[in-house]
Amino acid sequence: GESLDENGNFTTENFQDRKRHKEGGTYQMISYICKDGENHYKPRFTIMGFRYAKVETILDLSDATFIAHAVYSEMEETADFTCGNADVNQLVWNSKWSQKGNFCDVPTDCPTRERAAWTGDAGLYVDTGLMLMDSYNVYRKWLAQCRYGQYPEGKVANIAPPNSKGSFMTAMLAGSVGWDACIIVPMAMYRKYGDVRILEENYEMMKNWYAFLESRAENNAIQSGIDYGEWCEPGTNPMMSMQNGNFDVATAYFAHSGETLSEIAAILGKEEDAAHYREVSENAKKAFEEIFTKDGVVESERQCQYIRPIQFGLVNEENCAKNAEKLNELVLANDYHLNTGFLTTPAICGILCEYGYEDTAFKLLLQESAPGWLYAVKKGATTIWETWDGINEEGKPSESLNHYSYGAITGWLIGGVCGIQQEGRKITIKPIACKELSHAKAVYDSPVGTIESGWKYEGNKITFE
Repeated sequence: GESLDENGNFTTENFQDRKRHKEGGTYQMISYICKDGENHYKPRFTIMGFRYAKVETILDLSDATFIAHAVYSEMEETADFTCGNADVNQLVWNSKWSQKGNFCDVPTDCPTRERAAWTGDAGLYVDTGLMLMDSYNVYRKWLAQCRYGQYPEGKVANIAPPNSKGSFMTAMLAGSVGWDACIIVPMAMYRKYGDVRILEENYEMMKNWYAFLESRAENNAIQSGIDYGEWCEPGTNPMMSMQNGNFDVATAYFAHSGETLSEIAAILGKEEDAAHYREVSENAKKAFEEIFTKDGVVESERQCQYIRPIQFGLVNEENCAKNAEKLNELVLANDYHLNTGFLTTPAICGILCEYGYEDTAFKLLLQESAPGWLYAVKKGATTIWETWDGINEEGKPSESLNHYSYGAITGWLIGGVCGIQQEGRKITIKPIACKELSHAKAVYDSPVGTIESGWKYEGNKITFE
């Protein structure tokens, strides 16, 4: 099991998910009958995601020793971050172990309940995943499975390889916009490693996927169909959100993926394709602004809806600044708590800092109550949780306690706080110092060499190396 319950007892209840699976829960259990003499046994073709193991036997195990073996794809750790706040350092540790626990042949969402390689999770985490560990081969192999699972009409299965052909989640919702990993992941890999082959290998899949999006669009926007949307956003019901359409999310990604695909086509020397995707993307941006904003400024109580137009450049710079101001006001009104879901959480601190709200960004980072990154750390977490309150104040666990998505903030700690940004052979160092952290240092063994960046406060003086 992943946790102890509110009474301190072993439990697997948090990942049973019986509401969706009538046949019962998900059990991680081995029954083994000992032979005479010394016994050696290990499971084959399976892994268990766990932190606690309960052993039931008639044997006397009072002197027994148990060893757990961590199993994950061969990935060398390539980055580290440390600062003057022990909880933030633990957050980085948790991110690494959630990546290890889930990158076992494919990038799964959790190592217990589903063990499914969701495209949404992979797409939002890829920048951080490539930085923390040399995971290029894991992503490359997984993209081949995305290609294999693509539908004739261009939809990409939300899980690759698919674990079911007929379920609502995998069939009806295949092709969910925002789960655009078939474009996002190869481009992130190219930007880091500069190897054009990853774009060539996946270009037809990208084209077919985007053709499917174009078939869904009406008047340059996506305003029909069902999409996952932000997902795991506090205060919202994911299923109700899907029924309401999530059309702002869909149109935003329609514009963003088109712009990215245009850039990819140009890199590959396909100028006609590049021009087409550029035009579609520009028209989608205009449609987004017209339908989902008022003169370029969002009107919403949800933080995610202010982040997306800034993150994807869907409005002009003046209106980006106005949306950032409204975002900052929402965070303040929420007492420096997050209410973002999977898709926008990786970007929020960076956007706040970009528009001059560094104080808000760091108070958000250091928030110790839920929804906030350090709540889980204060509850003793050793991995990243699926939801912000995976173990509530009463100690009752729920949902997956090993889901790497929210660990994407580690990418901002390295790339924002310590300012290490690398794209191909271009390196930018642009740190953001915070007195509450006292000091910070990051080391990144990048594809073009080791990059180190750090700073420390001595009184009001900052020393940067």
